[in-house]
Amino acid sequence: MNFEVSEITQQVAQMARDFARQHIKPHVMEWDESQEFPVHVFKELGKLGMMGVFVPEEYGGAGLGYFEYKTVIEEVSKVCGSIGLSVAAHNSLCTGHVLAFGNEEQKKKYLPKLATAEWIGAWGLTEANTGSDAGNMRCTATKEGNEWVINGTKNWITHGRSGDVAVVICRTGEPRAKNNSTSFIIEMGTKGFSAGKKENKLGMRASETAEMIFENCRIPDTQRLGEVGDGFKQAMKVLDGGRISIASLSLGIAKGAYEAALQYSQERYQFDKPISSFQGISFKLADMATEIQAAELLTMQACDLKNRKKEATKVAAMAKYYASEVAVKTANDAVQIFGGYGYTKDFPVEKFYRDSKLCTIGEGTSEIQKLVISREVLKM
Repeated sequence: MNFEVSEITQQVAQMARDFARQHIKPHVMEWDESQEFPVHVFKELGKLGMMGVFVPEEYGGAGLGYFEYKTVIEEVSKVCGSIGLSVAAHNSLCTGHVLAFGNEEQKKKYLPKLATAEWIGAWGLTEANTGSDAGNMRCTATKEGNEWVINGTKNWITHGRSGDVAVVICRTGEPRAKNNSTSFIIEMGTKGFSAGKKENKLGMRASETAEMIFENCRIPDTQRLGEVGDGFKQAMKVLDGGRISIASLSLGIAKGAYEAALQYSQERYQFDKPISSFQGISFKLADMATEIQAAELLTMQACDLKNRKKEATKVAAMAKYYASEVAVKTANDAVQIFGGYGYTKDFPVEKFYRDSKLCTIGEGTSEIQKLVISREVLKM
């Protein structure tokens, strides 16, 4: 594995870094306090190709790979985890699903709009009573002639209100039966499709999370993605990339918290010397730096496997699991290094602390990642 950073990746990193500092950093706490989902920011990111990183140029995207994708998410998340989360969900879930499983007609219709962020994408798998138990979902799609009738609710959906189009996985067979779900592309504004409650979250507050409600929502069979019954299989493949997304998001948050703590420890004096000179602080910094480096190497290995179209399930799960736990630990230690100031909103680490926890929950909890990893290990 050669992890030498290419010139293209360096250019992408600089572009994402400059954008985050200029257009995101000045508004971070304003958006967090108001829970505003700043759609205009994503439109600008779309103009730079960061909302269609994987999408081939023929469909209006950047046509880049996983190293560049990791870099975009990481650099944005070092400034604001909320914006990083939404960029990740749009790229890897909705857009990624259409790219991987859409037919040519569907790709030509939706990818150019998604890649440029003319349309914001959502992805609906989770339900109130079926988080990890997706085989028992209650949102159903029933075939009637050449149409599908969808009924049910999806919960915890990023861009569930403000999205323009959603990929939704619905049950088309008996509960827990094999191959019992199918994926559909559904546009906002379709009769019977509406947004429900917006969640009031601990962190990631500028990334919109809401219900999607379907009441006798009729769509033509042309909106079906892939074969009937393949929805869950498709979702699992999409989530392999999604785990890299959350690992990259976690890395950004961890690095943001670490860099803030490192700087503060050198500027904050106690007993006439910087607190970084005390072993209790310096050892925390050493642990933070080491764990971030380890998480980054795991994430880069997963990116490398995906770029080479190799099996990445185990390593992607490891990267997501480890990086997300590192983000929480690093943010916690950063607050501790800041002391009382770390508990206030005047300094950035309290937001990294709040945002980090979602990384151990979203797109498969740490416990689910352990399940995935153990199954992969036991195959050997």
